[in-house]
Formats: sequence, structure tokens, C-alpha cells
Amino acid sequence: MMYLRQWALGALLVLFPVPAVTDELQDIRQQIDALQQEYEARIRALEERLNTAEQEAAAARSQAEEAERTAAAVAAAPAPAAQQEKANTFNPAVSLILQGSLNSYSQDPEDYALPGFQLGGEAGLPAEGLTLDETELVVSATVDQLFYGRFTLGLHDDEGETEVEVEEAFVDTLAMPAGTALRFGRFYSDIGYLNRVHSHAWDFRDQPLVYRAMLGEQYTDDGLQFNWVAPTDIFLRLGGEAYRGSRFPGGEASETLGNVQTLFAKLGGDVGSSHSWQAGLSQMWVDSVDRSSGHGHGHEDEEGGDAFTGDSDLTIADFVWKWSPNGNPTERNLILQGEYFYRREDGTDMFTEEGDSALLDYDGRQQGLYAQLVYQFMPRWRAGIRYDWLDADNDLAIIDVGGLDPDEVLEETAFNSDGHSPSRWSLMADWSPSEFSRLRLQYNRDKSRPVADNQWTLQYIMSLGAHGAHEF
Repeated sequence: MMYLRQWALGALLVLFPVPAVTDELQDIRQQIDALQQEYEARIRALEERLNTAEQEAAAARSQAEEAERTAAAVAAAPAPAAQQEKANTFNPAVSLILQGSLNSYSQDPEDYALPGFQLGGEAGLPAEGLTLDETELVVSATVDQLFYGRFTLGLHDDEGETEVEVEEAFVDTLAMPAGTALRFGRFYSDIGYLNRVHSHAWDFRDQPLVYRAMLGEQYTDDGLQFNWVAPTDIFLRLGGEAYRGSRFPGGEASETLGNVQTLFAKLGGDVGSSHSWQAGLSQMWVDSVDRSSGHGHGHEDEEGGDAFTGDSDLTIADFVWKWSPNGNPTERNLILQGEYFYRREDGTDMFTEEGDSALLDYDGRQQGLYAQLVYQFMPRWRAGIRYDWLDADNDLAIIDVGGLDPDEVLEETAFNSDGHSPSRWSLMADWSPSEFSRLRLQYNRDKSRPVADNQWTLQYIMSLGAHGAHEF
């Protein structure tokens, strides 16, 4: 047996010499070492590429965040930056908005009133039949590296006559530091959510009742605005304004700045890729001087009306929620929106009728709200529903009756609510063949007056020329 083992070992040594086995092992080790070195070199190269890519991405994010903060400061709200895309120094953007409507009422629109509220500005109802709504001519451009300008001329029918009015003529700064911006000239106030939105961009034919009652549809005036956008992940914008106060809810023209003052805060953000929201809180202080209106009408008439002098403080809370699949609103989208107004007024009211006047002490607490839902259920088609509500709790006492009957004065003054709280339901459907045109049908069940008014409107909106996207 021992001889057999020795013979087998010898045979193996003959068949596989030791030097040959050693050389093959060395070759294998060398190949493994070479592969390991090549692998480590590739790993180092990939690590270097990864580090470079991460640094470039970080730099790009930083630049994007800085650009976003800068754009937000200039564009988020008073937003010239978005408009700069359609205008430059040499070729101002020019657009013309044509609006008209066919109106029908079950009650006389000339007798329209909101009991407990003084109507002013453009707060009446449009005439029955075919009317020319507001037509806007807009010219805007970047002046230079520091300023942006916008001019809006409005034309509308009023009691059978065409009125021409400069609605906006303002300048925005473009290069102020630290997310700040300045606007000066004539412009719509940023209080609330809808006040700054032009009529062609409304989701309904008319403004909510709270805007009609407390801001005369929309508040625009000559003034100055300062705002700041915070450098935070969530959108935060703070601002304040000072105006002459020559327009409703102000009063007679003032040569000083500051008869109307406002502060506002806007907060918003995204929830996932399909939802976004914004909430706001605004305060408006008004020193009203002879704020006038005709009783029951949006404008002072020959018979007289009310002229309020005193302090008017308005608080507004607003909220908007928007949904669109993956952030793309072209196919479907939904907008839920609402605002709450609370106003406190204290002063005197001069009630005039047929040349005689009575002086009343007036202390008013008024509130109102609206909530609306607009759904684009397929491309170009939308439907919406809205609810409005107002309430006035006004205390009136006669100081000097003049030559009038005191009971008639207390009954006929616009501040007498007579226990009625105006309300309204609205339904609308509109079709937009393109981004430049829209046709809308709307029905209002309006209980602004004690007797309900069934109101029908067929409206057209046509946009000619340059017209950028609307803000949030």
C-alpha cells in the first residue's frame, strides 16, 4: 500500500511539475491585481464624476432659489416680472379687452339697493338688454433695468353714456434689494384676493356682494405700495399701501397721501404636485370725507342721498385652494375660493333729499362673505357655483333733522337695513374656444332686496394682442 501511494505521488509530479503550477498561480495573481487596479481606478473616476455632479447641482439649486426669490420679490405680487416676458423697452406690450353682455332682470335694475350699505363706485347693476361692459386698453413695458410701467384705460357704459377712465398708471421697481419692491402711481389695492383682479379674469360676470357693498366693486386710487417677499421655502409676502382716499370707500379728493392706509399678508404653498393654496389677511383704514351715494343707487342722483364722514375700518380674510392633476390645469382643474369681510364705521351721515338735509350720528358694524367653486371638467369648459351673504347692524340717531320728516329720514337712508340681510346664489357655465375668447352664461337668484330678482346674463370676453398669464 505504501508503495502504491509513493507511485501515485511520483506520477503526479511527472504530470504536473511544481514550477509549472507555481508559474500559473503567479499569472492568475497578476491578472487579479490588474483587474483590481482597473476596478479601483474606475471607482475613483465615478466618485469624482459624482462629486462634480453634486457640486453643480447644488450650485444650480442655489442659483434657482436666488432667482426664484428675486422673481417673487418683483413678480409675486405686484408682478411685473411675469409681464416682462411680453414686453421690452422698445416694443411695449399692447392689448385690448372687449367685454359685453346681454342682461335680463325680473326686478327693475334702477331700484337696486343693498339695505344697510351705501353704494358707491361702480356698484350698481348694468342696464337691461345688450350693454357694453368694461373695455380695457393696456400698454406695458420694462422701462429699463430699474423700472417697469403699466397703463390701463377703461371704457364702460353708465346710464346710457360711455365713460373713459384711467384705471391704472403705475411704475414698479425691479432692482430693490432683499426681496423688496415698490409701486407708485394709480393701481388696484392688494387687499383681499379679488380686488386686484381685472374684470375679464373674474370667474363670474360680477363681483361678490361684499366687494360691491364695501369697496364699490374694486378699490383703485393714487398711492404708494411697499412689499417684501420672505426668503423662505413657503411663500410669504407682506406689504402696505397709502392712498389719497379720493375714491370709494374714501370720499372727496384729498391733496395728502394717507387718507386710506392698508396692510396685508399673503401666505401660500404647494401640497404635492397637484394642490396649491394661498391665505391672506388684510386691514384697511379709511378717513372718509363726504363719501356720497344716491339712496338705492350706485351713484349720487339729483334728489340727493347719503354723505358719510368719519372712520371706516375694514378687515378681510381670504383663502384659495387650487387643484389640477400633476399641476397641469389644461385638462381639468378646480378652484375653491372664499373671503370674509368685517367693517366698523363711526361718524356722521348727511342725508339729503330734494334740497333739504338732515344730520345723523352713525355707528355701523357690517359683515359679509362669499364662497365659490369653479370646476373645469374638460378642456375649454367650466362650471361654477357661488354664494353671497351680507349683514348690517347700524345704529342711527338724528342730530339735526333740518326740514325733513325724521321718520322718513331714518327709513330712507341707505344705512337702514330694515332687518334684511342681502344674499345671492349664482350659477355659471363658460366656454373658451381659445385662450383669447370666452362666452359665459350666468344665473343669479339675487335677494339683495326683500323681493328676489332672477338675473340672467350672457357675456362675451375677447382679448386682442399681447396678454400674459394671470397670477395665482
